[in-house]
Amino acid sequence: MTDAHDTAADSSLRTTGGAPPDDGGSSATEAPIPLLEPREGIPPVVADEAALAEVIAAFAAGTGPVAVDAERASGYRYGQRAYLVQLRREGAGTALIDPVACPDLSGLGEVLSGTEWVLHAATQDLPCLREIGMVPTRLFDTELAGRLAGFPRVGLGAMVENVLGFVLEKGHSAVDWSTRPLPEPWLRYAALDVELLVDLRDALEKELERQGKLDWARQEFEAIASAPPPEPRKDPWRRTSGMHKIRRRRQMAVVRELWQTRDRIARRRDVSPGKVLSDAAIVEAALAMPANPHALGALNGFGQRVGRRQLEQWQAAVDRAKALSEDRLPQAGQPVTGPPPPRAWADKDPAAAARLSAARAGVTALAERLGMPAENLIAPDTVRRVCWEPPAVVDAESVAAAVAGHGARAWQVEQVTPVLFAALAAAPA
Repeated sequence: MTDAHDTAADSSLRTTGGAPPDDGGSSATEAPIPLLEPREGIPPVVADEAALAEVIAAFAAGTGPVAVDAERASGYRYGQRAYLVQLRREGAGTALIDPVACPDLSGLGEVLSGTEWVLHAATQDLPCLREIGMVPTRLFDTELAGRLAGFPRVGLGAMVENVLGFVLEKGHSAVDWSTRPLPEPWLRYAALDVELLVDLRDALEKELERQGKLDWARQEFEAIASAPPPEPRKDPWRRTSGMHKIRRRRQMAVVRELWQTRDRIARRRDVSPGKVLSDAAIVEAALAMPANPHALGALNGFGQRVGRRQLEQWQAAVDRAKALSEDRLPQAGQPVTGPPPPRAWADKDPAAAARLSAARAGVTALAERLGMPAENLIAPDTVRRVCWEPPAVVDAESVAAAVAGHGARAWQVEQVTPVLFAALAAAPA
């Protein structure tokens, strides 16, 4: 039993943690201090190979962890590529790099190999960083650290305010970062995002150590850093918003054809698919099954701003779906590789439903005692799989092996095994 079994009592923890030298930090009773300017000012944007070489040399000579962030243009451009990369390291200062002008940052990634990277919500940025040659071997995720430490609000702004006592500028997170040149207020915002990231990391490390959770966090960070790139999603068109309204396979084929046509156009034009055609319009067309462009144009999402040529293009997609033979229509559902939805358990396997109910209650209670979200204590899918197909012989060792077999880290296996064993052993066979 460790100190981690005490819930994080002080969720408003605030420590200077290495605050800017001109500011004395703050105590828990002081008002947060607005952080309006980077301490060395806004650095120039690195947009050529010569400037990039200088940054690489500076960061190679720096010391300690490196704060890393990336800005994307979600909702504006196709895909999730990075349009600005921000870094900060002791001895190197802050760098803002344009990955459009400098698309290969593998040289920077190489000199930072072995250095701990500090990111906030690392899994959001790692895919776009990987595309430009930046892959960490060690990392510290301040958002995940906040979750494990029991903070109720783990956004970067909330964490910096609650932990360090500074208020970050807000308002530019959802802008079109593909804009060139980037406006100065946006660059200030981007530089401030990494200004205190290492300070936040240091303070959270101390808090995790106080709670007895630092080794747990390190295991989580290692799992993120060593995880392979995710597999491409199968049948991504099935995630069209409003898909639950579609019942017939022929209608599903219309959704698929319209989605794939939209995706090709969006990729070619380098714009967000939603700016080409909305999900709502795709579902509307699938439900209506229009006979011609005139009927299509009368539907929501295909109104006055859609020209005749575009209407013909969308109608052609609808017609292709209509012309498909039955054997080429999409199946009503994707093949299920795991347990059925929990709502169906009571009918399919009442004993499994009882196991799951007991396991969920136990995991929730343990998570509350540990002061962290239940989903960070153990993946809900792991709980479902173990409860649906428990070991043939239920004992602590077999349950631990089952949990580990589904990818749980050692600390999770240690904490959760007694709870799951109790649920499996108590439930009817």
